[in-house]
Amino acid sequence: MIDVTKLSQAEIRGLGIEALTKALGPAGMARFMQQFDMGSGDYTRDRDKILGNPTIEEIVAEIKEMRREQQEQSEK
Repeated sequence: MIDVTKLSQAEIRGLGIEALTKALGPAGMARFMQQFDMGSGDYTRDRDKILGNPTIEEIVAEIKEMRREQQEQSEK
């Protein structure tokens, strides 16, 4: 096993692509890589903007409300 703590990001990426190619073949590796998207932006900042910082009690209340609404819909 390689000590990955001593490798650069580029070296790790290269070894990963090499392992994928060995396991999946060139076409399989390419198909896998097409699915992989690093995305953009700052997930943590964006999540906090959207969700805020709710308490456990607020989360539980929201879940209960959603379940109540679903129950009402299924009874109609």
